[in-house]
Amino acid sequence: MIDSHQHFWKYDPVRHSWISDDMHTIRRDFFPADLRPILDEHGIEGCVTVQVDQTEDETLELLTLANQHAFIRGVVGWIDLTNDDLASRLEYFSSLKKLKGFRHIVQGEQAGFLTQTSFARGVRMLDQYHFTYDLLVYHHQLAEALEFVRQIPKTKIVIDHIAKPSIRTADIRNWEKHMRALAAFPNVYCKISGMVTEARWADWKYEDFVPYLDVVFEAFGADKLMYGSDWPVCLVAASYDRQFAITRQYVSRLSDAEKRKVLGENAERFYKL
Repeated sequence: MIDSHQHFWKYDPVRHSWISDDMHTIRRDFFPADLRPILDEHGIEGCVTVQVDQTEDETLELLTLANQHAFIRGVVGWIDLTNDDLASRLEYFSSLKKLKGFRHIVQGEQAGFLTQTSFARGVRMLDQYHFTYDLLVYHHQLAEALEFVRQIPKTKIVIDHIAKPSIRTADIRNWEKHMRALAAFPNVYCKISGMVTEARWADWKYEDFVPYLDVVFEAFGADKLMYGSDWPVCLVAASYDRQFAITRQYVSRLSDAEKRKVLGENAERFYKL
């Protein structure tokens, strides 16, 4: 089994200003020594660590951690995808074997960000260097995400956190329409991750997530979905065990082969771990 989405950081109130007062439980350092016992407890052999800072320095820091800890199977870093010198930066990063792809925190950008010609061109270039792209958007950005994906025919893309639907309000219609459209693209995958933070943190229940899981499993199928914890961000709403239990309970209805795909094999194949 593979956890396809988690984070490490040395907490800094300036760098991590996105950690608001109501997220005070994660205002501290999180390192591999904190995560490894949790993964071992659940029989998870490895993980993919994902950027939270939009700097190349953090990407290199995460790679250092990955090279020190074998259970960190891959890194999704950050690079300026609009950089005129992007090709030379990708050439350099392609020599770092545990670097598997890149992400930009689009959820924090203004409308129109994804439709920039330079950004789409940069994401298209990733395929030439065998890198993937993690697409991080809120549900209200999905129409723009769909236009973006139409411009990216080859680069493998995975939608983080099932595109952050408004689970707390049970709003599903527009999110479902766009997610089904995105799933039709053969190069677009989806992570079953980050759901608890989009629900009511203090009183969510398993049934809150089922309608959204029904949609992504029907639309993407077991071949294009992968489990991710979003640890430690998930801790604002659930322990690792509680958030993992949501996915475990849902996939219990699947065949053993399908479970293996969702819980590990798809992440291995997508990121070439």
